[in-house]
Amino acid sequence: MADFTHFDSEGNARMVDVGDKAATERIAVARATITMRPETLRLIQDKAVKKGDVLAVAQLAGIMAAKRTPDLIPLCHPLALTSVQVTLSCDAARAAVDIEATCKLTGKTGVEMEALTAASVAALTVYDMCKAVDRGMTIGDVRLVRKSGGKSGTYEAP
Repeated sequence: MADFTHFDSEGNARMVDVGDKAATERIAVARATITMRPETLRLIQDKAVKKGDVLAVAQLAGIMAAKRTPDLIPLCHPLALTSVQVTLSCDAARAAVDIEATCKLTGKTGVEMEALTAASVAALTVYDMCKAVDRGMTIGDVRLVRKSGGKSGTYEAP
C-alpha cells in the first residue's frame, strides 16, 4: 500500500510540500447524482420550485465551492483555478439530476478535491432548494471520473 502523504514519519498531519514539483496542466472531472420523486424533478425542470431556478443556483454553488475547497478540506492547497465548469442535467427515466464538475489549472498539485467539492455542493444545493417538497432525495455516486496532469499521469474511472 502506498504511503499516506498527509502524515509525517511520526503520524502528525502535514500539508504536502509541492515546492519542487513541476507546474503542469491539471484537469479533474467529478460526478454526483441526486435522485428524487418524479414530481420533484418536474418542478425543477419547469422552474417551479419556490426558491428559484434550482439548476442555475446549484451550478453557481458548485463553482463557488470549488474555489473554497481549501477552506473546507484540511490540508488542501489554495489553488489558482483557471476554469471551473459545472453542468447539471435532468434524467426523467431515473428521476435524477446528474452533475459533472470540471476543474482546471496549471500548477504543482491536482484539482481532484476541487472537482469533487464542486459536484458535492451542487448536489447539496439541489437538496436544499427542494427539501420542502421532497425530503427523501438521495445524493450518491460522488466520484472522480477522470484526472490528468502531474507525476501520476492520467486516471480514468472504470
